[in-house]
Amino acid sequence: MTPTPSKTMAALWMAGWLALMLVMAVAGRETTRELNVFQIMEVRSVIGFTLLLPIIYRSGGFKAVATKRLPQHLARNGVHYFAQLGWFYALTLIGIGQVVAIEFTMPIWTALLAATFLSERMTVWKIAAVVLGVVGVVMIVRPATGEINPGQLIALGAAIGFSISMILAKSLTRTESALSILFWMIMVQMVVGLLPTLYVWTWPSTYLWGWLFIIGVCGTFSHYCLASALRYADATIVVPMDFLRVPLTATAGWLLYSERLDSWTVLGAALILSGNLLNLKPASPVPARAQ
Repeated sequence: MTPTPSKTMAALWMAGWLALMLVMAVAGRETTRELNVFQIMEVRSVIGFTLLLPIIYRSGGFKAVATKRLPQHLARNGVHYFAQLGWFYALTLIGIGQVVAIEFTMPIWTALLAATFLSERMTVWKIAAVVLGVVGVVMIVRPATGEINPGQLIALGAAIGFSISMILAKSLTRTESALSILFWMIMVQMVVGLLPTLYVWTWPSTYLWGWLFIIGVCGTFSHYCLASALRYADATIVVPMDFLRVPLTATAGWLLYSERLDSWTVLGAALILSGNLLNLKPASPVPARAQ
C-alpha cells in the first residue's frame, strides 16, 4: 500500500497541511476566548466525522477503514488528543506566534524517536538539528530569568506529544490508508472527549459556531494532508517542511492581535528553523561493502 517515495508529492500535501493549520490557529484563538478546550475538541471531532462520511461512502463504505491495528490507532490518537488539548490551552496563555515557535521543536523530537523506533538513520545534520532546536527552546523559554509562563511548558509538552503521534502515524502508514488513519483519529478522540465535554458544555453563540466549523474542517483535512504526505516520505523529511508556519503565524498574530515577539523568541525560533533546514539535508550514501 506504500506509494513510490516522492519529496515533491510530500511537499504538495504538506502545503495543504500548512495552510489549514494556519487558519486553525486563528480559529482556535477566537474560540478559546469563550469555550472550554474539551468542548472545542469534541465539536471538532463531530464535525470532522460528518465531513468524512461522504468520503468513506465513495471509497466503498466502512470496509475501507477496517483495521487490524486498532491498539496502535488507540495509542496514537490518545497521545494526539492530549497534545492537541495542550496546544489549544496554550493559546489561552501565550501568543499564537510563541505557541507555534515552541511547537516547532516537534521535528527535533521526531528525529530522535524515528531513529529509535523506526530505525531511520541519524546523520550529523540531524544531530546538529537536535542541538539547535534545544538551544532555541531554551532561548524562548529562558528558565534562568525565573519568568517561565506555564503556557510555554504546556506548548513544549504538546510538541513532544505531537512527535510521538507523528511516529505512530508513520508506522501506521505502512499498512493503513490515509482515510483509515483519519477515521480512527476522529472516532477515538470523539469517544475520549465525550464525558468531559458534557460536563463543561455551554451553548456556543452563532459567531463561535462559525469558528468551530472552521476548526472542524481544518482539523479534519489537515490530518488527511499530513497522513498522505507521510506515505511519500520519511517523518524526518515531512515534518520540517512545515517551517514556514512560524513566520506566517507570527505575522498573523501581529496583524490580527497586535502580538509582539521579543528578540529572544525570534532568535530562538530562527535556531529551531535552522535546525529543521539542516534536517532536510540528504544523508550521505552508505558505502557499499567490499565483495
